[in-house]
Amino acid sequence: MASRLYRYLHLDVFTDRPFGGNQLAVFCDARGLSPQAMQAIAQEMAFSETTFVLPAEDPQTDVRMRIFTPAAEMPMAGHPTIGSTFALAHEGRIAAGSRRWAFGLGIGPVPVDLEWQSGNLSFAWMTQRTPAFGPPVGHLADVAAAIGLAEEEIRSTGLPVQEVSCGAPFLLVPIRTRAAVDRARPDSGALAGLAGRLGSSHLGVFLFSTAAADDDADAYSRMFAPGLGIPEDPATGAASGPLGSYLVTHGLVPPARAGAMVNLQGVRMGRPSRIQIAIDGEPGAIVRVRVGGTAVLVGEGTLDPGDAR
Repeated sequence: MASRLYRYLHLDVFTDRPFGGNQLAVFCDARGLSPQAMQAIAQEMAFSETTFVLPAEDPQTDVRMRIFTPAAEMPMAGHPTIGSTFALAHEGRIAAGSRRWAFGLGIGPVPVDLEWQSGNLSFAWMTQRTPAFGPPVGHLADVAAAIGLAEEEIRSTGLPVQEVSCGAPFLLVPIRTRAAVDRARPDSGALAGLAGRLGSSHLGVFLFSTAAADDDADAYSRMFAPGLGIPEDPATGAASGPLGSYLVTHGLVPPARAGAMVNLQGVRMGRPSRIQIAIDGEPGAIVRVRVGGTAVLVGEGTLDPGDAR
């Protein structure tokens, strides 16, 4: 008996033009695939993440979605959520004009608010959990060595290295200048072991600078997660909620800007990504975290999982 072909869409996320942003493969009907097959397919696709859409398991959600990096399943993630929203809208699974959609992810229901223009989805806002902050990290020398920068590039910011989670934990590392962010040369072995040495649970190390330049970005960033099979990520929505929460908590953006922040990521990789961040509340009392953006469809195809199902 012939095996079933599974159709997927290829999108670039957190960009409005092809070949920028973060690549994503979306299998809009993943029924019949085992978790082991999903992991094998994600490794084969070799994007930062691949998503698999399944029937809803929770009455509060519209679909169940599983998210895999080439090496592991993720409990939640940003660019897969935004990109899969655009994929499902393209397929007509999300009706034009709908204002809200809810994914069932590994952390539970995750709502997405939708904006439309001329019948097409134009923007999507993902609501993340309110932030959980870890204590400041004291071992700056270990962090600096793992990212290939001088310790002074971190220490001179006067800001803490800190784990922050809005559903998935990331180690946020402030860097003095954008040029220093670009100079970072991470040691994948040291990065993979950094969480254990710091007593942290982070999934990735997120470098950022708030130095101003001739753009509207509030932060300029890079993210490394070799333990997840992601040497560097062009756009990390799951880290952008924590980033916005960090910027607000440490007074790095004025209150009027908290609802309209921009994280510029992926520039060093040649895949510039614009991630919008909106934080409601104030330091110590953040009540809502949203991360938003656009996505473009750049291709589609079919895949035969063979015996991997």
